Amino acid sequence: MQKYDFTVIGAGPGGYVSAIRAAQLGLKTVLIEKNTTLGGTCLNVGCIPSKALLESSEQFESAKHKLADHGVITSSVKLDLAAMMNRKLSIVKTLTDGIAMLMRKNKVTVIQGEGQLVGNNRISVNDGKDVHEIEAQSIVLAMGSIPVELPFMPFDGKTIVSSTEALSFKKVPDHLIIVGAGAIGLELGSVWSRLGAKVTVIEMLQQITPFADKQMAIMLQRLLNKQGLDIRLKTKVTGASIKKGKVTVTYEDKDGKPGLFTGDKVLVAVGRKPNSTGCGLEDVGIEVEPNGIIPVDSRGLTNVPSIYAIGDLISGPMLAHKAEEEGISVAEDAAGKVGHVNYDVIPNVVYTEPEMAAVGLTEEEAKAKEIKYKVGKFFFRGNGRALSLGETDGLVKIIADSDSNRVLGVHILGTRASDLIAEAVTVMEFGGSSEDIARTVHAHPTLSEIVKEAALAVDRRAIHS
Repeated sequence: MQKYDFTVIGAGPGGYVSAIRAAQLGLKTVLIEKNTTLGGTCLNVGCIPSKALLESSEQFESAKHKLADHGVITSSVKLDLAAMMNRKLSIVKTLTDGIAMLMRKNKVTVIQGEGQLVGNNRISVNDGKDVHEIEAQSIVLAMGSIPVELPFMPFDGKTIVSSTEALSFKKVPDHLIIVGAGAIGLELGSVWSRLGAKVTVIEMLQQITPFADKQMAIMLQRLLNKQGLDIRLKTKVTGASIKKGKVTVTYEDKDGKPGLFTGDKVLVAVGRKPNSTGCGLEDVGIEVEPNGIIPVDSRGLTNVPSIYAIGDLISGPMLAHKAEEEGISVAEDAAGKVGHVNYDVIPNVVYTEPEMAAVGLTEEEAKAKEIKYKVGKFFFRGNGRALSLGETDGLVKIIADSDSNRVLGVHILGTRASDLIAEAVTVMEFGGSSEDIARTVHAHPTLSEIVKEAALAVDRRAIHS
């Protein structure tokens, strides 16, 4: 039996990062992954391929409709979907190969196979040919999550699909029906809409992107409607039937009135659930909640003292960067150091165009907590860099404590919001104020000046509005 200090089951962003950090700290480390490539859902069929398609589809859209404004005249713009997909696959391969290289560089042993807990410190690994056991002082569960399947609309992988299949359509659907207006649904809806599909998004709740500040969600919806997405809120899907290659989705609208849509693909994007079954958790007595979440303490430990759980397996937003921070934290804890994750400053991003990024409290949350706050806003259209880019939709909104000016939340709707949010996260990590942002010199002309102007606007002293 091979013995290790630190064993990770699952090579997604949380798992492989945890393995690297443990190895850096001198722990003999092994990473177990059932798939042939490392990187988990995010790198293989999630974050990375979706961003590749988002960028490619935006370039296609720009060539068709935006470049003429810059004096660049194009004609006969055509879509080569196969080439676009090949570019996506090339990016994925570059990154997954890079992770394999990092494992070698950091002397992390990688075992391909199904990991199964058989004891508090023991794991059996089935590689398809043999089953062997390994022993570890510390074990990290990092198996990630899987798409939620609606009981009355089971996935068939062809017509009713998850995000995995929606990243690899062989042709552009004539009509793509999407169930769920969260990040996954809106991002993939944007991709296929730009490439020529009619896209209908059905959402049961009263706003898109439920995590978002209400004002930002309303603005994003309006912009997506202008781009051609038909978004139906307060609408409940009741079933689906497939006939002659077409799918009919039935629904009830906000007034309970029935209706239907007919299309050729349905993407079910109503969320993900922890992949916490089938790995022997019950055999070693690990507590699992009815929804599949594994409870952990402040150190990331389950109720079994030698076993940690991270990422989508535990409570909190299912985000790759959250999993990474948790992976680092538990590796440091296992090495006798103090790990820590500040859950109050984890950013969330929707990669539509414009992008929407947020960290901290929304206005609605601040009101619910009865916090006295003030708000500063600045619109992209008042920024020179945004004008030069031709990307003037959106705004930055900063919520600050009325007395201390401490930043409570920052919400950005606009191009490159995913990059701009990092400044807000940094300031909030150190307990900074809107005054700190306002007094910081920002290069001109840059989009980051919008953040500064919003910070100035908290105290009604924005310069350019």
